[in-house]
Amino acid sequence: MILINMDNKNFDIALQTHQGIIRKVANSYCKNIDDRDDLIQEITIQLWKSWHRYKSEFKRSTWIYRISLNVAISFYRKNYKKNNLHSSIQDENIFFDETQNLDLNDNIKALYIYISELDELNKALILLYLENYKHEEIAETLGISKTNVATKISRIKDHLKKRFNQ
Repeated sequence: MILINMDNKNFDIALQTHQGIIRKVANSYCKNIDDRDDLIQEITIQLWKSWHRYKSEFKRSTWIYRISLNVAISFYRKNYKKNNLHSSIQDENIFFDETQNLDLNDNIKALYIYISELDELNKALILLYLENYKHEEIAETLGISKTNVATKISRIKDHLKKRFNQ
């Protein structure tokens, strides 16, 4: 007789339900498929290790975003330092998965590239904003104040507008 551990089953369901979050974060922080796959695996491992600490008072998607972004930022910093001598900044400016047959217009592609140029915190912030998270949720996820979120979003928007006008 095989017993199904409900924690395992709930984790699998959560992982399937929110796989888009994990993929979006990985695509935002890694330029090639192998790195993305490694990051997705690392995020999954960290989610599993933290699974028992999830508190139902928070939205599961917010919790998954928070862990995914923290892992991605650490992964990015580690790999950027390691590869910095061998790559140019232009090589790092890939935000979307080019292997997917996405029908994106040039403006959307440019937006993704401009977002990829942002630092880790601002990139994470704008990703959450574009996912329609409320300022309170973004603040909670990133560990900054709601006021700081509003200010940073305004500055990021201004920066992106300037990039489009160049």
